[in-house]
Amino acid sequence: MKHKALAAAVAVSLTVPLAAGCGADANADGSRTVTVTVGYQSKTINTVTAGTLLRSLGYFERELRERGAKDGVTYKVEWQDYATGAPITAQMTAGKIDIGSMGDFPLLINAARGKQLNRPTKLVSVTGYNLRGGLNTIVVPPDSKLADLEDLRGKKVSTSVGSAADGTLVRALQRADIDPEDDVRKLNQQPAVGASALQAGSADALSQFVAWPGLLAFQGRAKALYDGAELNLPTFHGVTAREDFAKERPALLEDFLRAQAEATEYLRTHPVEAAESVAKATGLPPEVVYLYNGANGISTFDVTVKPSLVAALKEDVPVLRSAKLVGDVDVDAFVDDQYVKRAYGPDYAKALAAKPPRHRSEVWPKDARKTLAFDTPAQLLAHVAAHRDAVRAAYVPDATTGTLWFADKAVWVADGEELKPFVTSAAAEAYVAGHAGARTLSYAQALDQAS
Repeated sequence: MKHKALAAAVAVSLTVPLAAGCGADANADGSRTVTVTVGYQSKTINTVTAGTLLRSLGYFERELRERGAKDGVTYKVEWQDYATGAPITAQMTAGKIDIGSMGDFPLLINAARGKQLNRPTKLVSVTGYNLRGGLNTIVVPPDSKLADLEDLRGKKVSTSVGSAADGTLVRALQRADIDPEDDVRKLNQQPAVGASALQAGSADALSQFVAWPGLLAFQGRAKALYDGAELNLPTFHGVTAREDFAKERPALLEDFLRAQAEATEYLRTHPVEAAESVAKATGLPPEVVYLYNGANGISTFDVTVKPSLVAALKEDVPVLRSAKLVGDVDVDAFVDDQYVKRAYGPDYAKALAAKPPRHRSEVWPKDARKTLAFDTPAQLLAHVAAHRDAVRAAYVPDATTGTLWFADKAVWVADGEELKPFVTSAAAEAYVAGHAGARTLSYAQALDQAS
């Protein structure tokens, strides 16, 4: 698919039915009801603190009730769920959605479309991020002979054009000297469609964002070919608001961001409960939600707009521009953290400077409300080997990138007494090639060696 076709595909995806946005209605008793419309992606679980989890906790509704009692106005929320960020942008630029959440590449399209249609939007907070890019993964069927990026030449790769996962695919291929337009056959598909295409054999590989790669691996329907963290470029999801809404009703936007910050703290302090809540709302397995959103998950949740993420957003612009999906985007003008600063309070600067925690190995025991953390993958393996029938899920960080993965889906390497997990076989083989005496082994063999 050439650049013109890509741009057309995104333009079509931005044309969706419209619904009412923020507005005030007069009631029979003379009071007013103001509705705030929030667009979110329930299954894109890197956005749950501004969507699925926030909705289930009811924190925003509580904030609005308290404000309504002061203002003499009834405030209510309308939540609209979408599969990707493109339709949220379409609704926002039509003035029908007030606040939305989406990934970094869709955020840039959001900014570009808002300016183009004279409905400017602002990036006002962050939901979750991974500083190396580990939220996006390229997967292939479990019995696929494809072992690395070079094997994708001439193959059909499903992705969602204009998404963060598409950005990962393009960058990964370019680094491998593979033309993402001429050397592969890119299929522009919604995540669920792409997952079905992979299983049916009509796609050879799938490049997608959280939580699709982890879900397919957990279900035994795919294995990882490329870990997005190999790019070592930050990827994140954030909250965008219509500029006119932010200016006209800044207190409501700050109420939302205050509620988001509280939902973020809940996720940090109650990771298992949060994962189970999101799983119940989305139909995703709790073990998959925890892979991304857990205490040592792939995603770090933090509402602050970190300079490193803004810098990464600027690096994303040329990728979208080369695909004819945006023109020039003024990222500095798009970013507006004044609302989240006020909502967060005096500790914002401290939170802004905070570093993500070091990833640790983790076991989720059966019938337990808490997980067990281990300093090394070998310690985790020893525990699992001694409690084989009592483990619900086990997670280990990739030895090179730190990306968390299911222990039983990881590729294991024995290097002397050390046991090292990798998300992909290509990464494991590269390690073995550079370390004399190192060898790959199965998960069962790793368990035996650890015990």
